[in-house]
Amino acid sequence: MTEMEWAKPMLVADFLENSARQRTNKVALICDGRRLTYAMIDSMANRMANALCDGGVMPGDRVLLFLPNSVELVVAIFAVLKAGGVFVVVNASTKLGKLLFLARNCRATALVTEARKTELAATAMAETPSLLSTILTGDPRNLVDDRDGRFVLFDQIQRDYPETCPPCPRQPEDLACLIYTSGSTGEPKGVMSTHSNVAFAASSIIRYLENRGNDILINVLPLSFDYGLYQLLMTFKFGGTLVLERSFAFPTVVLQRMEAERVTGFPGVPTIFAVLLHMDLNKYDLSSLRYITNTAAALPASHIQQIQKLFPWARLYSMYGLTETKRTLYLPPEQLNARPGSVGIAIPGTEVWLEDENGRRLGPYQTGELVISGPHVMQGYWENPEATARRYRMGPDGRRVCYSGDLFYMDDDGYMYFVGRKDDIIKSRGEKVAPKEIENVLYALPGVSEVAVIGVPDNVLGQAIKAIIVKDGSPLDEMTVLRHCRSHLEDFMVPQTIEFRHSLPKTSSGKIRKAALS
Repeated sequence: MTEMEWAKPMLVADFLENSARQRTNKVALICDGRRLTYAMIDSMANRMANALCDGGVMPGDRVLLFLPNSVELVVAIFAVLKAGGVFVVVNASTKLGKLLFLARNCRATALVTEARKTELAATAMAETPSLLSTILTGDPRNLVDDRDGRFVLFDQIQRDYPETCPPCPRQPEDLACLIYTSGSTGEPKGVMSTHSNVAFAASSIIRYLENRGNDILINVLPLSFDYGLYQLLMTFKFGGTLVLERSFAFPTVVLQRMEAERVTGFPGVPTIFAVLLHMDLNKYDLSSLRYITNTAAALPASHIQQIQKLFPWARLYSMYGLTETKRTLYLPPEQLNARPGSVGIAIPGTEVWLEDENGRRLGPYQTGELVISGPHVMQGYWENPEATARRYRMGPDGRRVCYSGDLFYMDDDGYMYFVGRKDDIIKSRGEKVAPKEIENVLYALPGVSEVAVIGVPDNVLGQAIKAIIVKDGSPLDEMTVLRHCRSHLEDFMVPQTIEFRHSLPKTSSGKIRKAALS
């Protein structure tokens, strides 16, 4: 494949359509005990796309996909694209308050969720003027009264709608998806990704991972997490097979699946690898593994060595990325032993450098902010020009560049080493967590006078979330706080540690000094 061929702009729906045309009867997806070919998924996505158009979705409209990893979620992603829309995958553990924020923020036209969440869907539709329709998956017995006919069943769509793709012309520079990421203000920001952004990022990663049509990838990460989402998009682009799991909650089941399906690619995060390192893997035949990838938080050097001992036949890729550029750096496996602390060099077709606070480019062993340039640099944050201006600027060549907010240094050969974050965003279990979002929830709990949420180093989680609370004299205890958090936050945002103090250190202006907390 030439330089022009792998980097050329294309539509994300083409990933599925091209594979369905070239590999019609190949198994594309293994999920929930089902094995679906590319032709089957393409047909299902076409039917759903027609239903979305009937439900009022117009080109450029946003559609919320509030589903766990499932066949229906995969179909929905491509159906939205075929309808000319912009898909927004929402973490399945998201609570009503945040769902409403996302729906209103992106002015979603349609919602796709499980039938068992029909009451939540009804509330979302009642309180979000832009929502015109909802598609429900699964058992319809929990369906609430629907006199307005705004609820449609996924299975009914598959029976009633044509399998021809609706005529919705789109361009590579149109938006394909919004991926919401936490920000320092505590309010999620929607990263705007065009079809060309997604296609380039997927192509660049496929290129250095050397993916091919006989690769079988397993994904245990949520598709609301861009690392998980791209396992699907990449697999369908190169025509492989994806084994999609709900989560890594049952490692034994996942390992058995890897053995049975002869999985060749395994993407993980430090939390997953920490669990694997404490298991007896000798009972599983994982010899089919060709490569292993890690991103989110960096793997400790000791874990890299242990993984290499467990899987000496597999290539291990240590990587770094952020939602705003998808993937940024990767360490070629042959460099692991020589540079175990590095997360590598720029992905193919892109450029990175370091700058100090005055915008001056830095040389080897000087610490500065990582700046990224390339076709994978996303368009900015959805209707948030201030945040966009802080993160995205015009580079020296007139192209948009992304300021990562992360500090690195590089060695003499240009390999990057992560130092720390410029802000206090916490990366726990591979997810970016904004302390402010957790603090807002805790402040709503009676008895909380002051609160500070910080990340503390953790060998398993990368960073563990710690909430430090000053009570107002009420008999507040740890269990009450955790119960409140579990009711209002996604699972990965619930603090691992709760500490009560009489006061919090503050600056002269009255701001809490988080740097003094631990």
